[in-house]
This record gives sequence, structure tokens and C-alpha cells, in this order.
Amino acid sequence: MRYFIFLFFIFTLVTGLTGCESSDMEPYEEVKALEGFKPVGIPSGTDSSYDIKLKMDDEENFTVDAIIEIKNTSEDAWEEIPFYFIPNMFTAQNSPSLDKPSEVEVNMVALNGKEVPYSLKKDKLTIPLKQKINPNDSINVRFTYNFTLPEEGLRFTKQGEDFHLAQWYPMVPTYREGWNIESFRFKGETVHTPYSNFKIEYDVPANYTVATTSDEDVFPIKNKNQLKITQVKEVFIAILDDPYVAERELNNIKIRVYGMQDKSQLNEDVADIAVEAFSYFQDRIGPYPYKQFDIILNGMGMEYPGIVTAWTVYNSGGPVRPDAVKKIAVHEIAHQWFYGMINNDPFHDAWLDEGMAQLATSLFYSDYEGRDFTFKQSEKNYEELSLPVNLSLDQYPKEKQSSYIYGKSVVMLGGLFEDNGGKIKAENFLRNYYKLYKYKEVNSEEFIRFLKEYLDMKDEAVLNDWIQLEKGSKTDH
Repeated sequence: MRYFIFLFFIFTLVTGLTGCESSDMEPYEEVKALEGFKPVGIPSGTDSSYDIKLKMDDEENFTVDAIIEIKNTSEDAWEEIPFYFIPNMFTAQNSPSLDKPSEVEVNMVALNGKEVPYSLKKDKLTIPLKQKINPNDSINVRFTYNFTLPEEGLRFTKQGEDFHLAQWYPMVPTYREGWNIESFRFKGETVHTPYSNFKIEYDVPANYTVATTSDEDVFPIKNKNQLKITQVKEVFIAILDDPYVAERELNNIKIRVYGMQDKSQLNEDVADIAVEAFSYFQDRIGPYPYKQFDIILNGMGMEYPGIVTAWTVYNSGGPVRPDAVKKIAVHEIAHQWFYGMINNDPFHDAWLDEGMAQLATSLFYSDYEGRDFTFKQSEKNYEELSLPVNLSLDQYPKEKQSSYIYGKSVVMLGGLFEDNGGKIKAENFLRNYYKLYKYKEVNSEEFIRFLKEYLDMKDEAVLNDWIQLEKGSKTDH
């Protein structure tokens, strides 16, 4: 949810058009058996488990004690281990424009119980290794540190009287014949992590409500709790001051919307459409793997496993219209499938999760509002965008980045399905894509390989105008 101003424009443009449904197939039909097709996931190169203790005091200071067990699953010996350490990006040194930046103090870094030196430059904390870590070997890393949250930060922020802990702990990157770690960007994603397991123990002042990625959250919330979270890319924690809570239940999934007390009707409306979106996505794409889902109506729209935020246009500081808040929420819900359960690198292949999430969102609204499925009339809006949709973020002009990722990718892919079976074919494509690639990482090459197989595509010419067909990346057979 990086550039929602444009995303909302594209959504309105795409779903507001009329067209013809061009498929005689019944819904949910498996269009093609794909006999002999083997999905190929991208290896992460690392396998990590986290054990983290988090404490917040009455002065809004946080202390963290994090132990990470890391296994080298690559084919190379490691000479260093870098970590994403995002809190450091919001200090006065790295974000001088913030009126109230974060304060960060690293107290200790230890390897296998012994304190070691490290370097910390912007968002990258690196530990040099005296002894290489060979393939299949593991190492235990411990961090203790303190921080405060910045005001008007980006995701990692104090939002009014609420606290949003996004990317708040040292995060292990993927390894691609070298560490796959990009410099932090304030527009666009750079943090890419594999699926990991977490144990989280938190202790916050009793007057706050806590919502997390975990399935083990209870309501009313305990201010002290121990959580186990398995097979997720990251863990988000929201610490909320007296929220209004709207609750729903769908097929034993608890859905909670945490919002402002003076916006109770909007909270209820978002809860209602969340139920509709969950029902549609589970029916047409596949099951949601958790028992709970939380929506925080405060802060910029952003997806996390099992929990999302939805309220403002990207970093604008102000709310958007109620109908747009609901559309943001639906888009972030779609990310539970495309990002949460099918992984991709958000820097090198941002179009895969954003494009698939927005395609799924458009399909939902086509069904929910009774609109016809059509994209091709929108293609003319992208004639001046000559670059492919699957480039790395640094290859786009910043002002046009979202036009490619949220806009051109969705319209061109939607148009392809419009020419090849229409809405039902698109739904069945997402259903089969989810079924084959659940809990795998996908890159552009693998996605295109599956797309061509699924559509029985003999001629790649239809892709040449909008996809770069060859991008180097290693796959795991």
C-alpha cells in the first residue's frame, strides 16, 4: 500500500468501466489441470526463528531483548550477517525533517553468547564473522536495545496516541548468492524477509489495547502476553489508546476493526465490507490460514500478516473519504493472499504482490457491485508509460513508480484475461496460483512461466509491451 493516491484513482477507473463477460465456464471450474507443471519456489537462503521480549513503560520508552536463531540454507559460506534495523532510519541523524524523531540505543549484540562488534549504518546493522558460517550451520544472535517511536514516521511511528510497531526488530534478509538487502526507501518497499517463526512476549501499560499478527490475541486484551506465531514474513504490533472495536465472525474467523470512538459507524461499515471481502477471497481464491484478522483504522494503509492499517492517503497525515477507507481495507485484505501467503521481493518484483492484490480487489468489487469485468478500455491511459511493469523500484522515476506497479500491471494483466476467458478465468487463475505457490516465493520469471502455462500461451508477443521477460534470479528445483 505504498502509493494509495494513485491506487485509488486506478481502482475507480478500472471498476467504473463497463464491458462484457466473455466466459461460458461455471465459477470455480479448474480451467486447466496443468498436468506435469511443477511450481518452482525461490530459495530464501536463510531459515530463522525469533524469540523477542518487548516492554513499554509509562514514559513511552521501549526495551527489546531479541534472540534469533539463523540457519544458513544457501550454498555459500557467510563472512558476515546483515540485518534490517529500521528504527534507526527515524533518528534525528537519518530523518532530520522529523520534529520528534525516534531515539535508538543498541546496548549489546552477541553471537552464540559472546558480545561482538557490529556496524550500524542507516537501516543496516552488520555483524562481521571471525569464523564463516557454512551451509547447513546455524548461529544464535542476541540483540538488546531501547527505542522511542517517532511522530509522523513511516509505519514505525506514534500515530496520535497509538503506537505502530512495524519492522521494529532486527530482521534477517534473504540470501541470493550474496545478501539481498537494499537501502531503505521512504517511497516503496525494500524490506524482504522469508517466512519465519516467532515467540513474542510483551508487557505494556494496562490502559492500552494490543493487536498483533498473532492468532492468540484475545479481547479484551491482556497487557502482558506470550505469543507463538508461525510461518509469517514479519510481526506487527499496534498498541492502541481506547479504540472503538467492531467485531464480526465468519466461518470461525474473528474479524476486529479498531478505530476512533467518534467514527463508530465507519468502523462498523468497514467490518461489514471486510466480512464480504473475506467471504469472496476465500471462496474464489482459497482459505485464509489464520483464526483472526485485525484492521487498524489509523495511519497509512499497509499490509501485515493477520493485521492491516487503513486510514490515510500515503503519508499525508489526513484521512481520506469513508468510501476510500473501505477500499483501502479491501486492498489490504487481498494482500493476506498476495504477500502474506505468496511471497515476492517487494523491491525487485513489486508488481507481483501489489498487482495481484489490486486485481483481486477489482474482481471483488466487480462481484460486490455487480460491475462487468473490463480493463482494455484503460490501456490507452498507459501508452506513455514505456517501461515494463516488473523492473526494480530504482529503475522507475519516483513520480511514476506507482503508475507502473499499481496501474499498468493491473490493467495489462486484466486485459489479458479479458481476451482469454474473462472474469471467471481470472478468478480461477488466482485460485490455481494460490494453490500451487502457497508459502513459496515467486519472481517475475516464475510468474510468467505459470501464466503462459495456464493460458496455453504459444506467442509471447502479447507480453512484450509491458513485461521484461528475462530477469536473472536463481530458483530452487
